Amino acid sequence: MVARFVAFFCLIGATSTALAQEAFSNGLPQTTDESASARSVVENAWIDLRQYPKAASRPQSAPSWVEAVNMTSTTGTDGTPRSVFRIRVTPPSPDYQIMFFRIFFDDKPDARPEIVAWDELGSQVLRSGELGSGFPLPSSDSVMIPMNGISTLDIEVPGDGKTVRGAYMDWMTSSEVVHPVNAEHRDVIPEPFSSLPPLHSPDQDVEHFGTVTATLAGETIPMGPDAQHGATFEFGIESQPLLALLTFEVASPQIDSPPEVYVNGEDVGPATLTLPELADPGYRGQMESLLKEMHFQYTGWLRAQKLIPVSDLKVGTNGVIIFSGASTSTSAIRGTQVQLKYLWEKSDYLLQADH
Repeated sequence: MVARFVAFFCLIGATSTALAQEAFSNGLPQTTDESASARSVVENAWIDLRQYPKAASRPQSAPSWVEAVNMTSTTGTDGTPRSVFRIRVTPPSPDYQIMFFRIFFDDKPDARPEIVAWDELGSQVLRSGELGSGFPLPSSDSVMIPMNGISTLDIEVPGDGKTVRGAYMDWMTSSEVVHPVNAEHRDVIPEPFSSLPPLHSPDQDVEHFGTVTATLAGETIPMGPDAQHGATFEFGIESQPLLALLTFEVASPQIDSPPEVYVNGEDVGPATLTLPELADPGYRGQMESLLKEMHFQYTGWLRAQKLIPVSDLKVGTNGVIIFSGASTSTSAIRGTQVQLKYLWEKSDYLLQADH
């Protein structure tokens, strides 16, 4: 695969630029036929869209199917200034017709980005609508785009575009997928870097093989690191369970400082985060003075779980409070649910005799 080297030049504060700032230079190095044929899979692309002063701009590489990247300024239909990052692409072969497009950005309510696709004639083919959730946190969101006839993808965002950090692009292929007949059907599309699909929260309590799943709150709830900003829930139980599992998704956590869980006033410890591969561009490093190690925040949503000690539960109403980790000043959770496991007629267990 031919690799291109790009340099993304943006002038800090240049929000009224009339001309596009072309990102590719003409003298692009070429790989040999031998190295190209050794790559059997089409390369993905990570495009750094952070705005650096010209003197600090640095080259970056992109596969040959990314033809050009530039930035322009425009005015929205409401008269407000908007920034447009334009990425021109060519499918590497007719077999690739669907693009996985993930954008990394600071999720501000008044600067939520949209993806706009255009054909060669300059006609708009589709528009994603506003991405993100509007919570003021570093985040990421993704869409899949049918690329039939599409040659240009725009990231359109209100303001000067400095909230946009980068874009990850990969081509999707299809295959036949099977699923259990008696299990709930979910449209699960594997994402790069082993990300889990969004957590599904049932509208009504569900019982399966002696386990009850109950949604505590499906919507997104902000939370902080102290009692005044904790996310609070209540649920009732009719009898003591054998196991209890709390599951939710958390936004932009510090990965070494997961959310803390309290049940009926007792600290039951931190939740466990399910992390994607470390190659995921969603990891964002942070260095602080007097500290030798870099700490990392995941700029997106992560699955979190916590086994609740059943001794901390009681028949009747139970209260749960979830705080963001001590190092995470502001966060949010969604899809919060609890599973309660009871003795079932076909439960598998062993009786250990005393020796």
